[in-house]
Amino acid sequence: MRLHVRTWNVFHGNADPPRRNGYLRRMIDLALEDGPDVLCLQELPVWALGRLDRWSGMATFGVVTRRPLGMAPVSRWLTRANLGLFRSGLAGQANAILVTSGRPVDDLGHTQISDGRREPRLVHAVRLTGEPSVVVANLHATNDFRDPVVPRAEAARAQAFVDALAEPGEAVVLAGDFNVTDPELHGFSAPGDGIDHVLVRDAGATEVTIWPRERRTRDGVVLSDHAPVDCVVEVRD
Repeated sequence: MRLHVRTWNVFHGNADPPRRNGYLRRMIDLALEDGPDVLCLQELPVWALGRLDRWSGMATFGVVTRRPLGMAPVSRWLTRANLGLFRSGLAGQANAILVTSGRPVDDLGHTQISDGRREPRLVHAVRLTGEPSVVVANLHATNDFRDPVVPRAEAARAQAFVDALAEPGEAVVLAGDFNVTDPELHGFSAPGDGIDHVLVRDAGATEVTIWPRERRTRDGVVLSDHAPVDCVVEVRD
């Protein structure tokens, strides 16, 4: 079975450099244009979780990492007044895994991977059931470039989470914004360049592809300060 997995930190729907306007719907359309099987998203505004099903036509599994301040409609309205200024401060923050329609999927829950002194960072996972089955997990680690030990430790906690979920020999995909170039996870495929990765265990994988800047540019606007990352996973039957 071939599984096209894509991960993208959508930067709260903002552009690079940040602008007043939001581009989240355009980002989702772009990310799904060529029909990936699985799309892992980070840094979504919380209000978007209720719209991803309709926008994408895919099964959506979301987790809130930072709750919005005040009522969601008010927070969204205030944030839209100047997205570049407010971002997640008002609208909150969430991650999501989208799976192509028609694939049976089980939600496996989530856990916190950051320590108690830091902003909560989570990993969450789903299982694509059937034969063969695949566990797909999505994480967003702490941004601490001065101390890469921090995001590496969070990646290790994410691995422990999926280790506890996966059956022996079951294929595992761990994707997301690791905020470190070398997460140093045992048994997974080698990371590509950058800090956004799709790592694979107990399955084959193509070389990771990072989108060039022009591919995420629309009408002169560069969507997000992160590039989408792709990997085609070959799961043994």
